[in-house]
Amino acid sequence: MTTFTPPVRLVIASRESRLAMWQAEHVRALLLQLYPQCEVVIEGMTTRGDQILDRALSKVGGKGLFVKELETALFDGRCDLAVHSLKDVPMQLAPKFSLAAILEREDPRDALVSNQFSSLAELPTGVIVGTSSLRREAQLRARYPHLQVQALRGNLDTRLAKLDRGDFAAIILAAAGLKRLGLAARIKSLLEPEDSLPAAGQGALGIEVRSDREDMKTWLAPLHHLPTAACVLAERAVSRSLGGSCEVPLGAYAQLNQDELHLRAFVARADGSAIVQAEQRMHITLRDQERRLAEGLAEQLGQAVGQQLIGQGGLALLESGS
Repeated sequence: MTTFTPPVRLVIASRESRLAMWQAEHVRALLLQLYPQCEVVIEGMTTRGDQILDRALSKVGGKGLFVKELETALFDGRCDLAVHSLKDVPMQLAPKFSLAAILEREDPRDALVSNQFSSLAELPTGVIVGTSSLRREAQLRARYPHLQVQALRGNLDTRLAKLDRGDFAAIILAAAGLKRLGLAARIKSLLEPEDSLPAAGQGALGIEVRSDREDMKTWLAPLHHLPTAACVLAERAVSRSLGGSCEVPLGAYAQLNQDELHLRAFVARADGSAIVQAEQRMHITLRDQERRLAEGLAEQLGQAVGQQLIGQGGLALLESGS
């Protein structure tokens, strides 16, 4: 029988944006609750995704640009763990890295932020709506073709500043980030999944480690929230089956109701001119001692929904021009 040895010092890799640092501080506080004698340090760093602000992510390499520098720090041993917004984590990790823990999810919905209007339905013809996401853009263009949709880059504070100086009539952001930074009052309305299906993993935090760090996996296990993990692993499996990058206008959202996992997904052209949708349900029993089984079943559900989208022409739709 092995003896559990608590960690003595842990270094967290994080982007330096205000939201990313909040997330790292949140994980630091949780670790200190578990291991009060441990020294927990945050190593902030700027990623390529933070540096490139004049082009859409889909044109310069995708959201993986937000994690590469953090993964380098894990690989060379400078840091022990990296904290990510799970929607920014590539759907296929390199074998040398793994997700050791997925934390309980915040609000996964999109949010409308505006200084003039209270809902998307109020926006008049021709006004400009900002978003950083092809997924949001496709849904906006499909439902509100009278609006102008323009790319919006930068961290959360930068995006809000662009709204406040009048560059946009409204912007669409993830509700989770606004709530985590105490900015919930900026939300004019929350967009229900029926109106704006979230991105895979939206609202959840993931902790990445080197795959060979079994000690880290043991120490982080108490932070893992199995109900959230089942949902987001199903969502990520859908995205992975259709290419899994921000170059794909795709939404995937799973909800757990008692023992039923309900997964909805869509794939579209960015201009909203064509959308393919799919959904399936699965009975699933979540027990911590059967974590791998439950998570495997959730991923199977995601793969099935992904294949359903492909069977309805999802890949052909993307290849015809997203």
